[in-house]
Amino acid sequence: MSFPLNLYLLAATGSGITTLLALPLWRAWCLRAGLVDDPGHRKIHDRPTALAGGLAILTGLLVPLLGAFVAVKLNLPGVDATDKLGYGLERRFGQLAAIAGGALGMTLLGWLDDKHELRPALKFAGQLLVATLVAAAGIRITLFVPNPAFSYAVTILWILTVTNAFNFMDNMNGLCTGLGGIASLLIGLTAARQGQYLVAAIAFLVVGATMGFLPFNFPRASAFLGDAGSHLVGFLISVLAVLPHFYSDKHPHTLAVLSPLLILAVPLADLVWVVLLRWRMGKPFYIGDTNHLSHQLVRLGLSRVQTVAILWTAAAALGSLASLL
Repeated sequence: MSFPLNLYLLAATGSGITTLLALPLWRAWCLRAGLVDDPGHRKIHDRPTALAGGLAILTGLLVPLLGAFVAVKLNLPGVDATDKLGYGLERRFGQLAAIAGGALGMTLLGWLDDKHELRPALKFAGQLLVATLVAAAGIRITLFVPNPAFSYAVTILWILTVTNAFNFMDNMNGLCTGLGGIASLLIGLTAARQGQYLVAAIAFLVVGATMGFLPFNFPRASAFLGDAGSHLVGFLISVLAVLPHFYSDKHPHTLAVLSPLLILAVPLADLVWVVLLRWRMGKPFYIGDTNHLSHQLVRLGLSRVQTVAILWTAAAALGSLASLL
């Protein structure tokens, strides 16, 4: 198998296996440290469950990424692949460092929320700080408007919106994890088709890491994402959606910039739905309830497994339409 297909396969399998191996270790640590989700209101599990998903996914992401840097320095994959990967890593080093730092920051923020239930304003401030640092590193949306202030504002708003959309979607076993895997796969395929092999490789790292955790989270959960995991997955997807050049000289259709909205249609629609509903009910939008799209489907008579499968299918179908743009 030639470059870059071998790179994509190695990224997905490496991160998946790393997450699979890391999860039991992190789960045992969480149980000892008391980092668990206890049974209670709006919850269906009957015993404390470790909030280990975010820590395992972060491990599955960072370990292969570190391995790639070592492989490039030692010239392990072969001269041709090493030169191409080394060029991409050097050219995007600042952005990769920002992504890794942002991933660590969002995971830490979510971990603190899991442990201490942070005040909404404090949690939002942490999200805002991470989003601002990522935008400052050059990962920004322009939307054909050559204005730095506009670029910063729309990028920060995008990261905050998508991160919280995935945080809101973490309400049933496997739902948030699966949606993250689907979104990263679609973005990875888009980047690969356009020859953006480094962006595609990062996306396939996320695919592998989320899929490595999914067996522990669906259909029955022996570990949860927790806020650490949902913040991490949402952040990664928000950044991945910014990195590919959906609009380019080879694909000059202006509407292509709307592709991320189709790829993320399900979590974004759920976010809009619950925020508007809570506003109409006079409740703070950040207070959780059982009015999400997933809960609505369950009330229609579907099982939780069927509901998650339907939302996964909808996300894949709508996201696939992005290729038409």
